[in-house]
Amino acid sequence: MALMKVAMVSEHASPLAVLGGQDAGGQNVHVAALARALAGRGNTVEVYTRRDDADMPMVVPLHADSVSGGTAHVVHVPAGPARYLDKDHLLPYMPRFGAWLARHWTWHRPDLVHAHFWMSGVAALWARDWVGVPVVQTFHALGVVKRRHQRDRDTSPAERIGTERRLARDSDAIIATCSDEVRELLALGAPPERLHIAPCGVDFDAFRPDGPAAPRTGVPRIVSVGRLVERKGIDVLLAALARLPGAELVVAGGPDGARPDTDPEVRRLRAVSAALGVANRVRLIGRVARPDVPALLRSADVVACTPWYEPFGIVPLEAMACGVPVVVTAVGGMLDTVLDGQTGLHVPANDPGRLATALSGLFADPDRRAAMGRRGVKRVRSGYGWDDVAAGTEAVYREVVRNLSDAVTTGGAGPAGEVAAAAGKGSR
Repeated sequence: MALMKVAMVSEHASPLAVLGGQDAGGQNVHVAALARALAGRGNTVEVYTRRDDADMPMVVPLHADSVSGGTAHVVHVPAGPARYLDKDHLLPYMPRFGAWLARHWTWHRPDLVHAHFWMSGVAALWARDWVGVPVVQTFHALGVVKRRHQRDRDTSPAERIGTERRLARDSDAIIATCSDEVRELLALGAPPERLHIAPCGVDFDAFRPDGPAAPRTGVPRIVSVGRLVERKGIDVLLAALARLPGAELVVAGGPDGARPDTDPEVRRLRAVSAALGVANRVRLIGRVARPDVPALLRSADVVACTPWYEPFGIVPLEAMACGVPVVVTAVGGMLDTVLDGQTGLHVPANDPGRLATALSGLFADPDRRAAMGRRGVKRVRSGYGWDDVAAGTEAVYREVVRNLSDAVTTGGAGPAGEVAAAAGKGSR
């Protein structure tokens, strides 16, 4: 089987970013791990992300597999100022990003482009018009879902939802991360035959049940890990904690632990904790280095993930891989990954009472927690390893490339035919 040259576009979520900040989370993990796993299968992968640091080299090695010979690199694209910008301010720079890709791919053409997030799709389709390379789209989050839940607090560009409709229609294939996202994409008008599912994955070398655990105090412990943004529902956890006397909550994420008060969400959560009378049982420990996350998860009696909405949710998978039961809101990808009553519990979003009841029941039943932990490990290892995810993703890539080849041979119309026509335009 011929190996592939894959271009990934991840305009704001660099695989090299330090996790835990406002715009650095699950997408960064996904892109980095998928690139490494595809390289492990012998492919050549280049991840294109916006240059946000003038001192960063243009090309940075990400992975080299000594067995397969595959490699992965990060390429920093000059599009806009070479400094951090909130992702909601990046859309005006996407034509420049796409033009740079088109020039680069004219001489270094990949077999296929995999765009991560909607603005990456804008740049990738712009380049496709000139180079004729097929584009696979993964959204990671959808504007229509964000608008539904955040309403007037949604800071996305006004063009987002309309642009995502066009991407859903015009991409050569779409890889969703869960079944809930498929339903949303169908409602946006995505052709069913172009939809595929490949979930996020877990690094089994790091996330396993038999490793060390972080020190703990001996009282029932809830752990939450993730970006500190309002939609993650940490305040709901705080309200539930007020109904759980004797339990503690450890929250990892946000700014460096040495400077927590620089973050407005930290200040807000501290004020909520004080108002609820639980401040002495809450530890906001700030950003935790990625290698230290498994030990923190293993120190928990329960890992809680309580967002208003969540496109996928990697943390529950990582917690289950560590043998820890989870309590999650019944939204997004967690409807697929967490088996309610088996590997964890589902609760409604924004319901502190139901959340407290679920947590209290697990605290009171160590045997049930242990059984859920064992089933969680089995669940995650049944198909959520990054090697499995990469194999499924590569199968989609090959189908798309094969369809393009067939369309070029037959002169067929439709999306693949449009790509072939674009290739002809780009050669003039």
